[in-house]
Amino acid sequence: MTKKVAVAKLDRGGEHFEILVDPDAALELKLGKSLGIDKILVHEEIYKDAKKGLRASEQSLKKVFGTTDIRKIAEIIIKEGEIPLTAEQRRKLIEDKKRQIIEWISRNCIDVRTRTPVPPQRVENAIEQARVSIDPFKPAEEQVQEILKEIQRIIPIKIATARISLSVSSTYAQRVKGLVVKMAKIVNERYRPDGSWEAVLELPAGLQDALISKVNDITHGDADIRILEIVY
Repeated sequence: MTKKVAVAKLDRGGEHFEILVDPDAALELKLGKSLGIDKILVHEEIYKDAKKGLRASEQSLKKVFGTTDIRKIAEIIIKEGEIPLTAEQRRKLIEDKKRQIIEWISRNCIDVRTRTPVPPQRVENAIEQARVSIDPFKPAEEQVQEILKEIQRIIPIKIATARISLSVSSTYAQRVKGLVVKMAKIVNERYRPDGSWEAVLELPAGLQDALISKVNDITHGDADIRILEIVY
């Protein structure tokens, strides 16, 4: 079988660099997988123009990268530059990134009119309606602010934090606290003489309903839970 070969490119410092790579392996490295560069590089050369076989000079490599180590430079080119994607690879990457963004927004935002969490499907519908552009390689958290601006024209949402007071009997104290520490920040807490536990919590506003539901499941509804405030 003929080995797949693609050209990865990077423009930096007024110079253009190219390397020949295995496209699947290069994508894995770019997405954060630990992979030896020898499994990615097809030829240990840094080119100005791979198609013409024009190698980059040691002088330009030293000037731009501070080294002439081909493996180190190749890793920089892959991680920071452009690698070709098939249509299927791009579609899957964008879908995965969109799912991360939807989950982040649903977890951290609320509808400012109802002061309630925004279901993932509603967020997804707004993203589709706004025709938001999603970068398959940029971290979800770095794209959220711009995407929020786009979908706020469609649904009235904002990033918010919920502050909640919680009180449970000694029967459920340890189980509820074990749940809380996974979902929220404990602002203050105390155990009363009878072993019951009370606390003030902060958590992303989109998680408030999930927390309340899980606490009620554990305590069979025998918990005092109040939303103290929503902070935008």
